[in-house]
Amino acid sequence: MKRKNYISWDDYFMGIALLSAKRSKDPGKRVGSCIVNKYNKIIGIGYNGFPIGCSDDDLPWNSESDDILEKKNTYVVHSEVNAILNSTMDLHGAKLYVLLYPCNECAKIIIQSGIKEVVYLQEYRHTDSAKATERMFKLAGIETRQFKPHSNKIIINFENIFSDD
Repeated sequence: MKRKNYISWDDYFMGIALLSAKRSKDPGKRVGSCIVNKYNKIIGIGYNGFPIGCSDDDLPWNSESDDILEKKNTYVVHSEVNAILNSTMDLHGAKLYVLLYPCNECAKIIIQSGIKEVVYLQEYRHTDSAKATERMFKLAGIETRQFKPHSNKIIINFENIFSDD
């Protein structure tokens, strides 16, 4: 008889997005993304960080500054964009799992890539950026839904790999 307490596809892919976010060096906001195709195969993973070749020690991690050149958002590549760029496959019809509802800049890239569904963990739809995202997604036929976990937690145990914890 097969095991009954295995995790759902949604929990699995959002768990991958959460684990990917742990690679981010951002002290304030760590975001991860996971893209899957219609066969539930992972075809892209990303997290927010500075572009390749730009040292994490040479650019600012501040989110607040009057000087745009001293704000991290001037330099950071969002997790959604990194996941799209890290993919080597066609993304048409794919599903994106992401920790935060995408900003308007990421929305444009998501739409252009051919992704057709976005599953997000947390939203902030009261912002103008999120409102623009929602508008573009609606016009482009992108489905969105907030992630509802089937499990309270997923434990990764490097010591006892056959444990059901």
